[in-house]
Amino acid sequence: MSTVETTTRLMTAEEFCDWVQRPENANRWFELVRGEVIELPAPLKIHGLICFNLARILGNFIFEQGKGYGTGNDSGVILARDPDTVRGPDIAYYEDANTIAEVHPKYGEVPPRLAVEILSSSDRYTRITEKVNDYLNGGVELVWLIEPELRSVTVCRAGRQAQVLKEADELTGEEVLPGFHCRVGDLFLMAGDRPRTQQAPDNTEGKTP
Repeated sequence: MSTVETTTRLMTAEEFCDWVQRPENANRWFELVRGEVIELPAPLKIHGLICFNLARILGNFIFEQGKGYGTGNDSGVILARDPDTVRGPDIAYYEDANTIAEVHPKYGEVPPRLAVEILSSSDRYTRITEKVNDYLNGGVELVWLIEPELRSVTVCRAGRQAQVLKEADELTGEEVLPGFHCRVGDLFLMAGDRPRTQQAPDNTEGKTP
């Protein structure tokens, strides 16, 4: 997501966590980048739809494998200190807790193994590159950048060249989520896009029991 507003006072992650909870900041989206607060635009409907699709597909896999957990809604994670950086992936996969009681009540400093960003037309290349670098430098092993307009996913990993997957390609969890796979195009499907199961014709007319 692109930056629309900044503040100049450097904050710690703890100060930032308290600040975003203030009533005047309700229903607004922020991140902390090297101590500076940036405000993000509210997500558009297509953003939420793709988030929901991926959360459904990924969530089903996580529950089937019985390991790890997912987060959404830009849940923050501390990626750097002095100055502090708190980023909020659209979707993320963690393995630092086995029960909800073990999940950090605020941000936490254990990075997700997978971070996912859904891009918009207003996102600038430099901002997205900076965010991906923050993820990878902060210990995230795998980053997916989903581009709705192109119906593609860019796969980013530390020390490797980014890979662009098209609609017909298969997206996998690699070593982070062994066994996970889905067609890139499935991230952009709605219920009405899938072929409906047709009922077999009734051939009993005129037949005696």
